[in-house]
Amino acid sequence: MNPVRNLNGQINNMELQKLKISNGVKKQENNFAYIDGANLHKGIKSLGWQLDYRVFRRWLEQKYNIEEVYLFIGLVPKHKDLYTFLQKCGYILVYKEVTYDGDGKVKGNCDADLVLNVMRDFYERNLKEAVLVTSDGDYSSLVTFLKEKGVFRALLSPSNSCSFLLRKLNIPIVYLNVLQGKLATRVQKEKAPGADESAQGSLS
Repeated sequence: MNPVRNLNGQINNMELQKLKISNGVKKQENNFAYIDGANLHKGIKSLGWQLDYRVFRRWLEQKYNIEEVYLFIGLVPKHKDLYTFLQKCGYILVYKEVTYDGDGKVKGNCDADLVLNVMRDFYERNLKEAVLVTSDGDYSSLVTFLKEKGVFRALLSPSNSCSFLLRKLNIPIVYLNVLQGKLATRVQKEKAPGADESAQGSLS
């Protein structure tokens, strides 16, 4: 057997296997969504309906080709079942240690954590497209930065009264209320554990 011919045959087989593997692997798009959990929960609640988080995660993937969805929430240990449910739905949870005011109300502002996460993804992970879920004008500087860099895809506003600081930026804005028919939970469907109470406590 000719050793050169045999070696060439092995190389060709290796290249063929590499081609098959590359064709079977989904290309990384680096499209990420970032959710202000408290803002999302309060915004939807003010509209009088409940968000189906499983359906919402799937919709983000189908609509914007989102690979990773980061949900920034306050960490309240008693809501661990809810956190487990959200993780099973495909969310990457980023916890913020909470504090309590004089009335015992939970306080856990995640703004700085969300901004830091986005900037890290941009500089270290080659962020291609970003979707932001919030109505809070405090994120206007972040959105301006992402827009200037050409990686901002859309703002999803949980509230119909999205901040003017965001609206004036001339960016694509989708009001989630118009998608209620697609994204709302159904009474007959199984809900997240303790959805009515736990969601409020953990996402606020």
